[in-house]
Amino acid sequence: MILLKRTNSDDTDFHMLVQKLDKDLAARYGTLQAVYDQYNKIEDLSTIVIAYQNDEPMGCGCFKKFEIDSVEVKRMYVTEGQRGKGTGRAILAELEKWAAELGYAATVLELGNNQPEAIRLYRAQGYEVIPNYGPYIGMATSICMKKALALLTTS
Repeated sequence: MILLKRTNSDDTDFHMLVQKLDKDLAARYGTLQAVYDQYNKIEDLSTIVIAYQNDEPMGCGCFKKFEIDSVEVKRMYVTEGQRGKGTGRAILAELEKWAAELGYAATVLELGNNQPEAIRLYRAQGYEVIPNYGPYIGMATSICMKKALALLTTS
């Protein structure tokens, strides 16, 4: 069973998972990854989700404010042995739920074209390709996506 924990960027498990993510991305993109690294800072983040199975960290993701009504999903990663088992889907759903709880109406994200499993995940979860935004404009290897969130109401 997957246990999801909401945390912040002080979490040591998050740092360990991000190191694995960075290694994976470097293997996929080589020296080009250095260009992307500047957009992936993980300091002072308060909206991080870590997935655990049997007390072992298996994946992570976070978001940060993007525009007044949207957040950007960042640093999504699932360990290789856990991929295809619903961990990424669970992390993403928790991030979307959290963003909606905070009143955001949409999520955006950027990923590279050498991540077919991530592209499939996002498409399956209702994300649609949009024109590249911000620092990703003109980057041929970038794919930007967006999803509208169902706003949560309290009674």
